[in-house]
Amino acid sequence: MNSGAPSKPDTEWVTIAVLGRTRGNSGEITALPLSSKPERFESLNEVYLFGSGDCYRVETTWFHQDTLIFKFAGIDTISDAEKLRGAEVRLPISERTPLPPGEYFQSDLIGCRVVERGTARPLGTVADWDDGGGSGLLVLDDGTLIPFARSICVEIDSREKLIAVDLPAGLKELNQQ
Repeated sequence: MNSGAPSKPDTEWVTIAVLGRTRGNSGEITALPLSSKPERFESLNEVYLFGSGDCYRVETTWFHQDTLIFKFAGIDTISDAEKLRGAEVRLPISERTPLPPGEYFQSDLIGCRVVERGTARPLGTVADWDDGGGSGLLVLDDGTLIPFARSICVEIDSREKLIAVDLPAGLKELNQQ
């Protein structure tokens, strides 16, 4: 464990799990995984635990039934592990698992400008994500909801923070009610 919180802003980190209760008597701790890819946890060497921001070396991770278990170097007792409860397990965003083409992290969509395709008329900025069933909804800064579907969000450039949409007839009016 290294002391001292990293100086990167929160936007430079990705949370991959949240630590839960202790397991066993040798410092193991359960975690709620936030990645849909369980193999993501197999290759972890070092992670940062927030609140403190301290770096921890991962000895092992495994799944017991459907529960993710962490064992960190230097955390060898129940008392040691209890102090970590509730901490977010984070990695620098540069270590995030790559996605296949055409897939996006929700966090990369937040802050994107949304424009109408063809006219480039600005509609707003993505302020939030709503799981709302199906493919999810982009929530714009004015409260407008836009389904995150390929037929509507026709051009996405997360690096340029731009999404061009082809809105179906009546969607604008529906959002104004």
